[in-house]
Amino acid sequence: MKNCTLSPIRLEIDHAGTGVLSHAGVVLPARVAETSGLVEGLSQALAPWRAPTAVFDPGRMLTQLALAVAVGGDHLVDVRELAGADTIVGRVPSHATISRLLATLADDVDRVESVVHQAVSRAREHVWNRAEHRPSLRAPSAKTPVIIDIDATLITAHSDKEHAAPTYKKGYGHHPLLAFCDHGPGGGGEPLAALLRPGNAGANTAADHKNVLATALKSIPGINVSRPGKRVLVRTDGAGASHGFLEHLHRKRVQYSVGFALTPALAALVDDLPAQAWQPALTSEGGIREGAEVVELTGVADLSRWPAGMRLIVRAERPHPGAQLRFTDASGRRLTAFVTNTGRGHIQNLELRHRQRARCEDRIRTAKDTGLAKLPLQTTAQNRIWILIAQLAQLLLAWAQLVALDDTPAATWEPKRLRLRLLSVAASLARHARKTRLHLDETAPWGHLITAGLARLEAPG
Repeated sequence: MKNCTLSPIRLEIDHAGTGVLSHAGVVLPARVAETSGLVEGLSQALAPWRAPTAVFDPGRMLTQLALAVAVGGDHLVDVRELAGADTIVGRVPSHATISRLLATLADDVDRVESVVHQAVSRAREHVWNRAEHRPSLRAPSAKTPVIIDIDATLITAHSDKEHAAPTYKKGYGHHPLLAFCDHGPGGGGEPLAALLRPGNAGANTAADHKNVLATALKSIPGINVSRPGKRVLVRTDGAGASHGFLEHLHRKRVQYSVGFALTPALAALVDDLPAQAWQPALTSEGGIREGAEVVELTGVADLSRWPAGMRLIVRAERPHPGAQLRFTDASGRRLTAFVTNTGRGHIQNLELRHRQRARCEDRIRTAKDTGLAKLPLQTTAQNRIWILIAQLAQLLLAWAQLVALDDTPAATWEPKRLRLRLLSVAASLARHARKTRLHLDETAPWGHLITAGLARLEAPG
């Protein structure tokens, strides 16, 4: 074996560096929070909970916590990681100060959630008005509606937290119901609402779906909450296919696309359909998907007990090798179905639109990468505040991609990649003539996206 010609790198290491920042990329979401009016809105909204002699503003503290979660934190104490970036995020409070604030907010959590959602809604209006390439956000219509995806997830509790309970997957923890806005192809999404529930909460509880939808609608600028109309599309999996929730959507006159469980009787109807009734399914790019077909059962199945105008569309696909069929599958093909009240549009496009609901699973997964993987506090009220903080972190990243990083490769990066390539960029601070300049690491491959994004944020919108 040949001897290695590379000599080892010998370093002398100390802990005495000054004027350096290890998370300088956080300047981008921090500037988004400022320019969108979110910081000011939170400060005004949370003013009633500020003590007369308090040094730190609750709204700014909540923003700092959200930024700490955005860069990878998963507990309140992780805000100390931003202590070196005080020129960007402001002076960071102590852990004791943060704990007192969380306890104060948790004592009035219902009202706090309400005022925070109002502040977020006002900031969202500003951000969406600058979303140049998103007509569904700037001017939603029946053809390009705002899409609300509702789905639940499980959060494991590793200790005995309030309202933690056994889950249907034999685990232990909580079962929150979440709502996200889907920005469509080539874009991400952002959280709209969250309902923290015990682990044994039902998956298809209509009251919970109505609650989450009401909060989500209040968060969307320019929408009439009582009757949003066709400018809003609500998508859920089969858990939303309850009579109570579908009737609720029908009364609000929103568009919906909801998963639907096939009974053996409905599956039997599929076998009797002629071959010419079937249409080839589409790929996400709009091409023909081999081995998959769609058909409409609206005129064949008895839907008289369901809301008027509801359409039932079924997809049949050959299962992947090794996949097991269910008893409702027919002729060796896997059957899935959904219902919609969208009257116009080819069933191929409607089925593709419903299948894109799978992006909600991505939103949930990235939310768990941004503070939602665990609930670090003891009481339910405190953990509801934590979910607010995690949602703010997700919002700041999503808004940065929407207005500062649009039309760049970073527009669709997930939080892990954003942290590695942008938020973790190092920088040095230089002070001269009463000015402070942040010098981003010139060797950072993606550092130019930060400076370009900041310039776009400062441009008049």
